[in-house]
Amino acid sequence: MATRVSILGATGSIGRSTADILCSNRDRFEVEAVAGGRDAAALADMAIRLGARFAAISDEAALPALREALAGSGVAAAAGEGAVMEAALRPADIVVAAIVGAAGVRPTHAAVQAGRTVALANKESLVCAGYAFMRDAREAGATLLPMDSEHNAIFQALGRHRPDEIEQMIVTASGGPFRTWPAERIAVARREEALAHPNWSMGAKITIDSASLMNKGLELIEAHHIFSVAPEALGVVVHPQSIVHGLVSFSDGAVVAGLAVPDMRVPIAHCLGFPDRLGTSARRLDLAAIARLDFEKPDLVRFPALRLAIEALRAGAGAPTVLNAANEIAVEAFLAGAIRFGDMATLTETILQRFGDARESGVTESVEAALALDAEVRAATASVMSTAWKSTY
Repeated sequence: MATRVSILGATGSIGRSTADILCSNRDRFEVEAVAGGRDAAALADMAIRLGARFAAISDEAALPALREALAGSGVAAAAGEGAVMEAALRPADIVVAAIVGAAGVRPTHAAVQAGRTVALANKESLVCAGYAFMRDAREAGATLLPMDSEHNAIFQALGRHRPDEIEQMIVTASGGPFRTWPAERIAVARREEALAHPNWSMGAKITIDSASLMNKGLELIEAHHIFSVAPEALGVVVHPQSIVHGLVSFSDGAVVAGLAVPDMRVPIAHCLGFPDRLGTSARRLDLAAIARLDFEKPDLVRFPALRLAIEALRAGAGAPTVLNAANEIAVEAFLAGAIRFGDMATLTETILQRFGDARESGVTESVEAALALDAEVRAATASVMSTAWKSTY
């Protein structure tokens, strides 16, 4: 019997790579639903190509265009938040959760509460509401498969080892386009420079987070929840080749690493086929051709976003929720040209200080409480930005 798959965030980079894997393994999979944001043409094309039963677009204004593009295909269409939730809850064996940002938390949580197997590429679900999210997953009997390349590498490296055998988990960072830049130049980096990632082709938000190293901090928070590892046992190493994606150190001194070329089809295929292996057309790793692998400590002075994320992880409670919400608004502002690159960390730190009492809040009690704090932080961040950063750069 074919495995039924639904894709949330189908038109993003993860969604497109997932579609490539599904198309290469048509005999093994059926597509129940695809959900996207605003691009009706791309969503309709994917739904038809994959033979999906249902297509949901979050932008209600795009529904007429989606229906027109799907005319005669037999694919049902709907729009709005409720439609995306329906896509998450339709009868699927695996839900690929790849909606970017906090917008993906509710539909991903809905799939978890329904007891689905969730291939998790929406790290914000755990950054924003990790404690409640993981509790609800356990209670519902849901299975979480980490789809981010770093967490997937760690997942594979762990094997069947017991938690008490683990000493440290390391996620790697390419260092982004500014790895060797001085702090003064990073602070005024232009939009196009920040979007020029040396190794990965990703959406704008995650690419900016990778340039600031905020993405590595978010990944540490995600790893803390998904692997139940103490904050002090988590770390980051800068690895410019992006060949080693994650490492696990064990109590006997052994270190197991997950290696692959920087291609998201590798972890996606692992999640879709788990516990079996699916073939992919990803380029094969040739260590002799690469010749060298370099590793460096991250510079928390030149990249303060990573420092802020580590501090939020250690603070716990609502601090990661505040961090994530403030950072999302800051990244949007930078992409819009409203603030400079260096202002993103400054703005985020200002908001973290303002919401210092979130460390004692009840945000860990439920996903809805976390999302309420998220909304409050977003409003406060926008307000601070409008008064403190009035210039256009």
